[in-house]
Amino acid sequence: MSIIELEGSWEEKKGKLKQRFEVLTHDDLMFAGGNIEVLYDKLQIKLGLTKAEFQEIIESL
Repeated sequence: MSIIELEGSWEEKKGKLKQRFEVLTHDDLMFAGGNIEVLYDKLQIKLGLTKAEFQEIIESL
């Protein structure tokens, strides 16, 4: 998923991630400055997932 695609649907995906993973906070889901790799790394570590697992979850939302 490209940064443009993610930015366009991030609010919706953010809500779905918060529902699916209650451990995530608003601050965890902040998407600032188009730095998708940092966001993905932070979330996948917090959730204990591999990058591939996390990417699959994002694409399925």
